[in-house]
Amino acid sequence: MPETSIAAPFTAYREQVRPEWLDYNGHLGDASYSIVLSAAHELVLEALGLSADYRESHHASMFTVETHIRYLAECGAGQTLSAETFVVEADRKRLRLHSDLSADGVLVATGESLYLHVDTAAGRTTPLPEDRQRLVDAMRGAHAGLPRPPHLGLGVGVRP
Repeated sequence: MPETSIAAPFTAYREQVRPEWLDYNGHLGDASYSIVLSAAHELVLEALGLSADYRESHHASMFTVETHIRYLAECGAGQTLSAETFVVEADRKRLRLHSDLSADGVLVATGESLYLHVDTAAGRTTPLPEDRQRLVDAMRGAHAGLPRPPHLGLGVGVRP
């Protein structure tokens, strides 16, 4: 696993706002935040060896089962998005990630997602293989000391 994979936090995502992500107000649209946060989390899954190649070789994949996005500020065309992601918790079948999404250094959203490890042939959850579990455990350990935001794990309309 490359050193950047266990960096605390994980910071591989960086991309300019695309024109097709903008809504009629000229801002990043609601659904586009989801696309961006999903792409940031996909980079974490790639670093853990749990992305597209893994699905092909192991007939298993990480399925998103819940996501919570907080929209904090507007961002628009030409701005550069970056994400800081950390592993909130993980076990043999579950992985929970949290990301702070910034545009040109200003926090614009947070995203928290829960993933389940699914055997795609059987159509049910299954434990991660030992080699992938070691990678998840290493990243979780590297992220264990990061501060936890007060909104972590809270639902819509719940104030910390």
